[in-house]
Amino acid sequence: MAENRKLGRDTASRRALLRNQVTNLLYHGKITTTDAKAKELRKIAEGLITLAIKEKDNFEEVKVITKVPKKDKEGQRVKEVVNGKRVTIYDEVEKIIKKDMPSRLNARRQIMSYIMPVKEVGNLDKKRSTTKNVNMMNRLFEEIAPKYTERKGGYTRITKIGPRRGDAAEMVVIELV
Repeated sequence: MAENRKLGRDTASRRALLRNQVTNLLYHGKITTTDAKAKELRKIAEGLITLAIKEKDNFEEVKVITKVPKKDKEGQRVKEVVNGKRVTIYDEVEKIIKKDMPSRLNARRQIMSYIMPVKEVGNLDKKRSTTKNVNMMNRLFEEIAPKYTERKGGYTRITKIGPRRGDAAEMVVIELV
């Protein structure tokens, strides 16, 4: 018996399809797809969530002194003339950052190898729309994983919604519980 479903695609296409669907499932919380795709998707998504749950608290907080540009009332950088050149003035600020332990870093890299980059599009009314990159790693480790710490698996639910109109393929909604 085959290890996984072929989904009528070659390896590269199948991998790209599943990566895209896993990313959308984690970003939106639920998606609509066919039954066979959902069953393959469930295996991958639950594995990634399990990995994030295991490593979610595996970091240490470190104090770091960084240089931050000094700003005026309008938010512009304050500049001074030094040796005939305009130079930005910096303040030293102490920040606390999260430093990943080696196993958490490895888990992040494994998850990043599977999740696709996500861009969020803002204000379409303006002449120029604003887009920003969504950090799916932070979302997975700080929003999704804490919800499932008490659960021992079964992070997704598949609900059948009936046949698709064109080819009568069984359609389902897969969602995070």
